[in-house]
Amino acid sequence: QVQLVESGGGLVQAGGSLRLSCAASGRTFSTYAMGWFRQAPKKEREFVAAFGWSGRSTYYGDSVKGRFTISRDNANDTVYLQMIRLKPEDTAVYYCAARLSPRTITEVPAESSYDYWGQGTQVTVSS
Repeated sequence: QVQLVESGGGLVQAGGSLRLSCAASGRTFSTYAMGWFRQAPKKEREFVAAFGWSGRSTYYGDSVKGRFTISRDNANDTVYLQMIRLKPEDTAVYYCAARLSPRTITEVPAESSYDYWGQGTQVTVSS
């Protein structure tokens, strides 16, 4: 079992920044890979960012490339999502997720590749 708890969401003006955190527990952190997704009202859940299985590679959704950065603190079993130059269309509930086995590059962005999910944290970007 892996427990994931997100934090750091809030209300920010367009052009601003936020850093989301996801604290993991329940299983050795290095034995799974982490990712971030988001879901806006009336839209499907969207891939945001993820680590490759080794932890050295990172992947990003097209809409956030160059603005969002995923990182991890292995000492504290925490994954971060640094978001800059935020836009109103970034407004969504952000979820972190963990996958317990390797995936191909094309599978990394798929929701079905992930085994555990956090409860989500709301990010609202005002114009």
